[in-house]
Amino acid sequence: MSGARKAMLGTLLGTAFFGTQAQAAPDITILPAPAAAWRTVVGHWEAQAELSGDSVTVPAPTAEYARASTLAASARSTAGQREAVLLDWKELWQATLRFESRQPLDLRPYLGGTLEFDLDVAELGQGGVRAKVACGDGCERGVNLMAPARGWAGKGWQRVALPMSCFAREGADFSKVRLPFALDSTGSGRISVANVRITREAKPGLACPDYRTESVTPAMLDESWAVDWWLPRHKEKLEEKRKLIEAGTPPEVVFIGDSITQGWEKEGREVWQRHFAKLNGLAVGFGGDRTENVLWRLQHGEIDGIRPKVAVLMIGTNNTGHRAENPTTTAAGIKRLVDEIRKRLPDTKLLLLAIFPRGEKPDDFQRGLNERVNKLIEGYADGRNVHFLNINAALLNADGTLSKDVMPDLLHPNEKGYGLWQRAMAPTLDKLLATPR
Repeated sequence: MSGARKAMLGTLLGTAFFGTQAQAAPDITILPAPAAAWRTVVGHWEAQAELSGDSVTVPAPTAEYARASTLAASARSTAGQREAVLLDWKELWQATLRFESRQPLDLRPYLGGTLEFDLDVAELGQGGVRAKVACGDGCERGVNLMAPARGWAGKGWQRVALPMSCFAREGADFSKVRLPFALDSTGSGRISVANVRITREAKPGLACPDYRTESVTPAMLDESWAVDWWLPRHKEKLEEKRKLIEAGTPPEVVFIGDSITQGWEKEGREVWQRHFAKLNGLAVGFGGDRTENVLWRLQHGEIDGIRPKVAVLMIGTNNTGHRAENPTTTAAGIKRLVDEIRKRLPDTKLLLLAIFPRGEKPDDFQRGLNERVNKLIEGYADGRNVHFLNINAALLNADGTLSKDVMPDLLHPNEKGYGLWQRAMAPTLDKLLATPR
């Protein structure tokens, strides 16, 4: 183990958890095990079911677009031991197979070790899979296995080994973990998992991204549900920008972000047409994008060749949501974007928006991460070229709760939410639009 890694683990674990305690900790075996040893749960965003017998089928989501979806799991057992679990899903943007502990587990002695399991991929051409481990209350972190898993399709059992450090960050609490292992899936697929264990021993295996630099390293979005449309959409946006320029109507305002910005083309379309179409507005929002994905797009031409009066940037909720990222890391990614936009649009005023609230209640874990990011990025404003605006109070009830009347899924605004956004932003945006260059 390198000196740097030892230092990191020392910070995470504290010296009390090395030495005799770590040496005494046995491996944690999740499979094979008696069926009752772990609470095995299969579910999607709307429903869950426990795999207590040989098989279980989860009812399809009620939304019209997902009613043809299917989700099922089955167990293979021998002599009272559950040996393997098969997960079979179709046309779901999120499904999960979770092995939950009936009593809290102290995983701190294992953070220098390895998560190991066997994976048999029968089909994953239109799907993705991610291995996850809980990192405290409301905190779960995963490693994307889509690329290698698609390559394993039809090749039988493959051994997977992931350093437990892949799931560790400063401030994470592994002292009382109830989810030592899960597989999150997307799209459609059929996979089996067996021989799952968490060991104290570090072993060679798959690498995971360096969480300290991931948010500032340009990358295309590599989720299963995005790989088919993400790059074509980027090219479409380049063409949309080109047509605006050639028509002599270059954009006076450009919005940069993720699915919430992309929503100006859907749920927010009517609001956009009333207020931003007259400004030849350009919205470059991509569902699922994190800071590194926006950085890639900016470095590949999305705002080159234009001189908008104002650029509106809101990004970060997928950094905190997809990987429970440390707020300082997300903030670093946003700062990198601020610098990139200023470099490419030196005459443009940048309006940096606070990340919108998510989750129903004020104590929602991911909302808390977003609020911590917002406190950090507020300091990026200089009052001249970069301006910060937090309109979150306009989206919330008086008690701090988030209503489904504004965000039906407690993340993405509906038409009413986009109207609230426009009205709350208007005084600042209008002032910036009227400011001479």
